Amino acid sequence: MNIHLFNSSRLVALTALFALCALGTEVLAQPTFGNPSPTAGSSTSDKANAAADAAAYREVDYVNKATRGPALVVIPGDVKSNNATFMQKFGPNNIADFAELELSNANFPVLERNNLGNLLQEISLAYNLGDVASARKTMKVGKLKTTKWVVKFDILKAEQIAENKKGFDGRAVGGLLSMFGGMGAAGHVAGSVQTQDSTGVWLIGMRYKIMDANTTEQVAQGYKELKMEVGASQTSVMGVSEGAKGGVGLDTMVQRLVQTAVWDIDSKYK
Repeated sequence: MNIHLFNSSRLVALTALFALCALGTEVLAQPTFGNPSPTAGSSTSDKANAAADAAAYREVDYVNKATRGPALVVIPGDVKSNNATFMQKFGPNNIADFAELELSNANFPVLERNNLGNLLQEISLAYNLGDVASARKTMKVGKLKTTKWVVKFDILKAEQIAENKKGFDGRAVGGLLSMFGGMGAAGHVAGSVQTQDSTGVWLIGMRYKIMDANTTEQVAQGYKELKMEVGASQTSVMGVSEGAKGGVGLDTMVQRLVQTAVWDIDSKYK
């Protein structure tokens, strides 16, 4: 065989192998997305993105994730808060959706509510009332035969417990400075200064209950409570203004509470 031809074929094969490896890396890489915002890269964008990053979803490293948990069903819990804002935004099904996701991440076999159809109402009624006969009858159907636990998550508290505001209005100081000769410019600058800061803190509490699928008896329960802070800041000097507002929203708070509760279940009851 011609040595030159052999080396050329070998080079082509190696090039194809490297190209295939590079292509494989691209396929497996996590998708990334651009930012079409006209303010991308500006100081306002950087600050807003930093705040959003602090509130973004983060997976929890559940301590017993390697151990498979009992098969379970999540039934819609109760939202017992009287807060109108919370009640408009959340219902029991929203919370149960978060719970199914996190329990699956913690390696619990979860029979999703969407697969239960009309049975979900029967299951919820049986376990909320502690009706053993109805529960046993329902759990004999299809995939429910392997279910060991029925779990529910209730919101017991959602209230704003504190609010604090402070600000500065420079018009009074500017007026005083303008009364003194030669200080008119300083008075004008001081009079243009306006600042306003406000902070509100919420307490949101969640209870979880684990019930035996065969007897409806309570296996365990727990309660978790987290603070949610929402703030706004506004400054204006000589017509130049800067403002910011944000904080963790109700969606994120509920998901974090579910994660905290699931961490409890995973670490204590597997």
